[in-house]
Amino acid sequence: MVDLVRPEQTATHQARRAAPRAGEAVFAFLATSWFGLLLGVSFLATPVKFQAPSLELPVALDVGRVTFALFSKVELGLSLILVLCMLVLRTGYVRAAVAALVVAIVLLETLWLLPILDARVGEIIAGTTISPTGHHLWYVLAEAVKAVVLLGLAVDALRRLARQSAAERA
Repeated sequence: MVDLVRPEQTATHQARRAAPRAGEAVFAFLATSWFGLLLGVSFLATPVKFQAPSLELPVALDVGRVTFALFSKVELGLSLILVLCMLVLRTGYVRAAVAALVVAIVLLETLWLLPILDARVGEIIAGTTISPTGHHLWYVLAEAVKAVVLLGLAVDALRRLARQSAAERA
C-alpha cells in the first residue's frame, strides 16, 4: 500500500513529537546539574575546608559566607528556569508540587536562613562569643531535603525521556 503522507506533514509530526522530548531533556539536565552543584558546594567543598589545618576558622567562615551568597544567587536563577520549565512542559500537579518545594526551600534559605547565618559569621569574625542556635542545622536539613528532591526530579525526568524514546521506537 502507498503511504499518502506528504513529507512536510511527516516533518511537522516529528517536530511535534520532539518538542516534549527536548523540554524533558532540558528539565533532566537542569535537575541533574543542580543536584551536582548542590552536592559539590554544600556537601563536599564546605565540610572539607574546615578540615584544612592551615585555614583558620574566621577565614573558613568568611569563605563559606561568600560561597553561599553566590550559590544562593545561582539557585535563584535555577529556580526561575525550573518554574519556566514547569510552565512549558505543563506537567502534572505532583511534579509541580515537588518543583515548588525546591523553589520554596531556596527562598526560605535565601530570605531567612542565610541572613541569620551571615550575621552570626560576622559576629564570630569580629571576635564575639555567640550562643548556639539551630539555624545551621535547619540549613543543613534544608540542603539535604533539596538534594533528595532534586535527585527525584532528575530520575523522574530521565525515566520520562527513556519512555518517550521507547515509544518513538515502537
